[in-house]
Amino acid sequence: MVLYFHLLALVASTMSSDSDELLKQSNDQFTAKMFQKVVKLNPGKSMVMSAFSVLSPLAQLALASEGDSHDEILRAIGLPNDTVTKQVFLDSNKELRSLSRVELKLANRVYVREGGELNPEYAAVSRDVFNSDVKNVDFAKNTEAAKEINTWVEEATNKRIKDLVSADSLNADTAVVLVNAIYFKGKWVSQFSKEDTKDRDFSVSKDKTISLPTMQQSAYFNYGESQELDAKLLEMPYEGDKSSLLIVLPNEIDGLDSLLNKLKDPAVLRKAVDSMYNAKVDVSMPKFKIETKIDLADVLKKMSIEKLFTPGQARLDKLLKESQNLFVSGATQKAYIDVNEEGAEAAAANEFGIAYLSAMIPEQLTFNADHPFVFYLMERNNILFSGVIQS
Repeated sequence: MVLYFHLLALVASTMSSDSDELLKQSNDQFTAKMFQKVVKLNPGKSMVMSAFSVLSPLAQLALASEGDSHDEILRAIGLPNDTVTKQVFLDSNKELRSLSRVELKLANRVYVREGGELNPEYAAVSRDVFNSDVKNVDFAKNTEAAKEINTWVEEATNKRIKDLVSADSLNADTAVVLVNAIYFKGKWVSQFSKEDTKDRDFSVSKDKTISLPTMQQSAYFNYGESQELDAKLLEMPYEGDKSSLLIVLPNEIDGLDSLLNKLKDPAVLRKAVDSMYNAKVDVSMPKFKIETKIDLADVLKKMSIEKLFTPGQARLDKLLKESQNLFVSGATQKAYIDVNEEGAEAAAANEFGIAYLSAMIPEQLTFNADHPFVFYLMERNNILFSGVIQS
């Protein structure tokens, strides 16, 4: 039997201190690893992904598995045991729903094949910890099943993620589909004026320049300069002051590859972010809209999650009422982000930032994002989305 999981995700939030710290550490490590893999799969391209949205379904699958497969997943997501995993995600889901003044939609659903039934203990965990509902569907009618799942995904992401599940990925052997969706839309605390947006040069490399619609404003933001990253950092908050967009801009036009290499260690980014300070900054940055499709199964295998995708080794014995030889046959993520004068809108779907400057602060700082950079959509300390703008 095969199991196919789908995930949608977007922006997140905060929680109680112990769980918050555990999730932050887990998310930092997992995001850094996944980010490197996805960037390599998209050479020279702008991309967006949500590692945060992958953590929840992986945790669900860990709680449904046994033996080496179970241990492999927990090692990958950086959590010590099932008890801690349940508490972290229980606290996380409560806090994610408490964000104010931004639009945040969270949804989880488990699709089980017609006639199948979740293990009662797993069903209770899925409902109480992950707030998932359960629905039976006839996967043998793959076109109708795919349409039903995709319609639910579209509704959960304000119609930003479409056609997540392909009919070809479903068949009579499909036992379960896990879908996790997060959608975020926020307005800047300090919005850009559309009248100030003009086409300006963006240096893709030292030898190539293109023209992009570029936003401009002067306002107070968190700003930093990191010698370790050889980059400038800018954090622009959304209304509610719990979520923000963090941009890490290399000092050199061709400095992206070097920056990406340094970001392999999440502690370097945290050190840079902790040294940021509030100052008035002249900001110039391009508007951007990106959608990226990721073969999540391929990425996770490269992150040492292999048994989950291997028949006879996945050991998902706690998932269904009747134990069967289940494994994950495929997993896909679709991620979307739109950053403009008003703010940002983001969604993601998965099928299955130093040394402190001196005390002498210049009267006016300039942050001109006119060459490739890295961005993070943040909820306090948690990275919800990450990506690269380079074309």
